[in-house]
Amino acid sequence: MDANEFRRRGREMVDYIADYMEGIEGRQVYPDVEPGYLRPLLPSCAPWEPDTYEDIMSDVEKIIMPGVTHWHSPRFFAYFPTASSYPAMLADMLCGAIGCIGFSWAASPACTELETVMLDWLGRMLQLPPAFLTGTGGAGGGVIQGSASEATLMALLAARSKAIRRLQAARPGLTEAAIMEKLVAYSSDQAHCSVERAGLIGGVNIRAVPSDDAFAMRGSALQEALERDKAAGLVPFFVVVTLGTTSCCSFDRLSEVGPVCNREDVWLHIDAAYAGSAFICPEFRHLLNGVEFADSFNFNPHKWLLVNFDCSAMWVKRRTDLTGAFRLDPVYLQHSHQDSGLITDYRHVQLAHEFESLVSQDPRFEICAEVTLGLVCFRLKGPNKLNEDLLDRINSARKIHLVPSHLRDKFVLRFAICSRTVESAHVRLAWAHIQALATGLLGARRE
Repeated sequence: MDANEFRRRGREMVDYIADYMEGIEGRQVYPDVEPGYLRPLLPSCAPWEPDTYEDIMSDVEKIIMPGVTHWHSPRFFAYFPTASSYPAMLADMLCGAIGCIGFSWAASPACTELETVMLDWLGRMLQLPPAFLTGTGGAGGGVIQGSASEATLMALLAARSKAIRRLQAARPGLTEAAIMEKLVAYSSDQAHCSVERAGLIGGVNIRAVPSDDAFAMRGSALQEALERDKAAGLVPFFVVVTLGTTSCCSFDRLSEVGPVCNREDVWLHIDAAYAGSAFICPEFRHLLNGVEFADSFNFNPHKWLLVNFDCSAMWVKRRTDLTGAFRLDPVYLQHSHQDSGLITDYRHVQLAHEFESLVSQDPRFEICAEVTLGLVCFRLKGPNKLNEDLLDRINSARKIHLVPSHLRDKFVLRFAICSRTVESAHVRLAWAHIQALATGLLGARRE
């Protein structure tokens, strides 16, 4: 493909994408395919001769699209939103064309410096303390990670490295292996599974702290867990506070947990993957009160801020804690400015409340957790099996798409406002669809 054909095909692709986005509501939101559907539709090996562009695009429609879950459909209410916008798509094209790899400042100065400035902009929008911002002369700074899961792992590994150095300095001769056996990290029992996974990768114990009736981790519960482990000779070193849990969008009590972590000299990481974007709004900024106690903070612009996946923004109060834990300097990565200190080398709320109101008006249903942002957890009153059957009917009908969660012993349905194009009419149609399926299910059970 030469430049002239690229221009022509590029225009065609832009038209295809625009048509797709404008017509996405007309596509079935959840695919009706079985596992392994794709292999028989494709050749058994790569073709010797290239297909025409027209044939490839025809296959996209006939073979690929029938197996796509359309996350940007206004009838997609599962998981959490993933952002998309025309400006972000154009930016992806430019990034793909430039194709630089910004692992050091020298590898592409603009790449590193733009990331640093943009993370400061975003940090100021969130009213983060100056210590987290590079441009204020603070020791901290921001970096883009691929996901909140990745950010949690990076924070845990940095905290582990810091704890090991501190303990070895206090007790020379103490081996890293001996310290690793005693390290303990903590999170709420409502935290995302990626926290547990980070512990497995990092080779440390993870303790799940019981949450309260609002599914939030409290400072007193954390303090009790810390005291028990210290009495057993273990070493607490890392705590994850979740602001906006995946299961029900609950908020750990940061203003209580933060002082505990500071007193105990334990690294505090804030995972606000979903909810973080909302903190830009003055009416939700109070949910981030206590961030000054944190050592690191993360949220996902690729959920609400119209930035295409993947863009997870992470800030640390002391960037040397992060860079020092992973720093390697082979000759081919060194450059004359690396030690100058001037650079860092980087290695829908209203609609949810409307849905909540609709659910509350039907006495057959119950709301299962406080609705703060764009997630509503609800269920039919009755046994879990009843709600499992309802979810199966909802997703089998493929008009809308939902996923479940467990809150304590209850199986609940999650209704998340996801698409940037979703409107009140979509919410009301979805609720009418859910009600109709519930009526059919309850009628069948009575027969």
